[in-house]
Amino acid sequence: MSTQLSNVPLRKQPMTIYTVMLILSALFLLIAVIAMWLEARRYAPDYWQTSTARPSVSAQDVSETISHFG
Repeated sequence: MSTQLSNVPLRKQPMTIYTVMLILSALFLLIAVIAMWLEARRYAPDYWQTSTARPSVSAQDVSETISHFG
């Protein structure tokens, strides 16, 4: 048996449905990553700055709280 190359050109295999689904899923993942990056850029400047988010705290006297239940 010899390993001679044949003169017959190799034909490219046609795309199957699985190849199309793989390409579409990669495309949709890329779109999702871009959308999430845009959303992160929208909220990123205020994400770590918590100095403006100060909770309002009100202190009550303990005797007033007990009088409501007593």
